[in-house]
Amino acid sequence: MKTPVQPPPRLPLYLRLLARLLRLFFHLLYHPFAWAYDFVAATVSLGQWNEWVNVALRYIPVQGRVLELGHGPGHLQLALAQQGAWVTGLDRSRQMGQIARRRLRRASGAAGRGPALVNGLAQTLPYAAESFTQVVATFPTEYLFAPQTLAEVYRVLQNGGSLVVLPTAWITGKSLAQRAAAGLFRITGQSPEFDQTDQRQLTEPFRIQGFETKTELVMLKGSTVFVIIAEKTGRANII
Repeated sequence: MKTPVQPPPRLPLYLRLLARLLRLFFHLLYHPFAWAYDFVAATVSLGQWNEWVNVALRYIPVQGRVLELGHGPGHLQLALAQQGAWVTGLDRSRQMGQIARRRLRRASGAAGRGPALVNGLAQTLPYAAESFTQVVATFPTEYLFAPQTLAEVYRVLQNGGSLVVLPTAWITGKSLAQRAAAGLFRITGQSPEFDQTDQRQLTEPFRIQGFETKTELVMLKGSTVFVIIAEKTGRANII
């Protein structure tokens, strides 16, 4: 329900208006109506939302220090902590911070440590240089692709560390419900159809900042998740 890609301009006017209304709804859902986020996310993704988010776990080793940008209701925070990772999170939504803290405190025995969450902006990270071995963001909005955000991520990452981003997912199943959900995601811009050229454009901000970037498609049952892995090598990239 969060994506850096705007609704396709070729949509009819009434669908573009609907997309804008739905995107406003998603913004409200992330802030004043955050209490309903999990229910709506599960409903519109046909129960796959948390499975999509947990794809990030495949790219994050247990060792090291992990920062999650836009931690939302805290599901990935909890999963990482339960795997033994030293993890912290940052989110601009105070409501999401409250929900995530409650979730982590309830599970603090299993996770082994209490919540380490910060209310703030990714454009001005309150951490020292080279503080983290990995940074992760699942289904972020446009802020993540801004030069100021990527410069801050580059600053707080250690050399050899990586930024893992899950920008979008597709529902690929053929049932009536799956086709309807996939259509809704296309209308809102949540999972736009884009080719390899679009993928290169999506990763270009990371390369400009100095990351070495690769992409992967993770195939799940009835859906596909697009993953960007941007590594800080300490070597200047030639654009």
